[in-house]
Amino acid sequence: MEKIGTPKDTALRVASDLLEIKAIQLNKSQPFTWSSGWKSPIYCDNRLSLSFPATRTYIKKALAEACKLLYPEAQSIAGVATAGIPQGALLADEVELPFIYVRSSPKGHGMENLIEGKVAPGQKVVIVEDLVSTGGSSLKAAEALKAAGYEVLGMLAIFTYGFPLADDNFEKAGIKLHCLSNYSVMLEKAKELGYVNQDDLASLEKWRQDPSNWKG
Repeated sequence: MEKIGTPKDTALRVASDLLEIKAIQLNKSQPFTWSSGWKSPIYCDNRLSLSFPATRTYIKKALAEACKLLYPEAQSIAGVATAGIPQGALLADEVELPFIYVRSSPKGHGMENLIEGKVAPGQKVVIVEDLVSTGGSSLKAAEALKAAGYEVLGMLAIFTYGFPLADDNFEKAGIKLHCLSNYSVMLEKAKELGYVNQDDLASLEKWRQDPSNWKG
C-alpha cells in the first residue's frame, strides 16, 4: 500500500499528478472561458484522474485518510453530481461506508429523487466533490442533504481554486471544507516542474484574488 504523506506532501503530490495527466492545464496567453464568462488561465478537469490508475488510487487513499482523520464518526458518503459521484463511490468503498449522491436537480420522472441511494435520514454524512470554485453547487448539495434530514459533517474535495468568495460562502453556511490540494500549492509545483515561470506567477495569483476582473 502506498503511504500518504503529510498534508503538504499530499497537496504537492496531487498537484503534480494533476498537472502531469493534464487534468490541470495552464495557459495565461490564451485563457479559457468558463460558463460564467470569466476568463481563466487554468482549466481543471479532475474526472481525468479516473483514467489513470496510479493517480486514481492515490487520490482515493488520500481522501480516505482525510475522512478517517477528520470525520471518524461518519456513517455514509455523499457524492455531488456529476464529477463527485465516482470519487465519492471510490471513497465509500475504501472506508466501507454506504454511498449516496445528490443530483443538481430532482429527476424529472419516476420517483423524482434529488438524493439517490438508500441511507436513512439522520445519519452523519461526509460530502465529496472533485473541485471547488465558488462553492455554489457544493453548498446546494449540502443544503439538500440537511433538508432531507441528514447531519452534514463536512466536505472533502480533490482541488480548490482558493477563492476568497468560496471561503466566505462555506463559512456562512457553516460547512467544513478540506481539499487535498489547492491553487497556491499547484502554482508552486507548476513553477518547479517548468510549467510556468516567475513572470507568470504574479498574474496567475491576481486571477485567484479577483477572477471576474482578471485581464491576463
